[in-house]
Amino acid sequence: MLKSARKLAASSKERKKAGKTLLDGIHLVTAYHQAGGVPEAILVSVSAQDHPEIRDFIHNQPPENLIVLSDELFREISTVDTPTGIVALIRIPQPVDGKVNCCVLLEDIQDPGNLGSILRSAAAAGIGQIYLSTGCVDAWSPKVLRAGMGAHFHLSIHESSDLVAVARNFQGQVVATTLGTEKTLFSLDLSGQTAFVIGNEGAGVSESLLEAADSRVMIPMPGAAESLNAAAAAAICFFERVRQIG
Repeated sequence: MLKSARKLAASSKERKKAGKTLLDGIHLVTAYHQAGGVPEAILVSVSAQDHPEIRDFIHNQPPENLIVLSDELFREISTVDTPTGIVALIRIPQPVDGKVNCCVLLEDIQDPGNLGSILRSAAAAGIGQIYLSTGCVDAWSPKVLRAGMGAHFHLSIHESSDLVAVARNFQGQVVATTLGTEKTLFSLDLSGQTAFVIGNEGAGVSESLLEAADSRVMIPMPGAAESLNAAAAAAICFFERVRQIG
């Protein structure tokens, strides 16, 4: 178990091969549990057992799922510089297709913090379906999970998606954010079925995906900044739709 946990902590390839990942910290572990998830194993450091929140959580878990490690061994599997003392090993949830009123297409998002923030904003805005291109960072990596703050467990995350095909098959309007247009996000009616396309932090949305979109829009920036952070742009798009829906 310890050897497997080490591999999962360090390797995206291992996470994809095993279909498993690690949740590091009581906040993520609790969020997963509250969403109905059941960890395959819970690893706790000796010193963390007396932490009130951790103690209360593990008290209600099956004893056979609990593994207590020395602080030294726990540091070997923890994905943070200052270990919190609890890690859950979980099976990565499989995406589920369903009725889609709004979805997000993410192309080559490289920064874990950006991806986690986008997922968090999407969950907060009530968007359930997320499609990631093959060039995106691993959605279930420790850094993305921490930035998502539990959002993953309220989303259906489709990795390695053909975004052009998704855009062409979408039943509503497909809206791509880009700097090369005069049409603004705020000029569109977003109250119907909408798919938002967010591109790579540096390169933006590819031409092939732009061609598959129904509308190319920009977010007005009256200030001196050249562009917006991808996560900030995504949040503005999501919550403009929330505003319009009321």
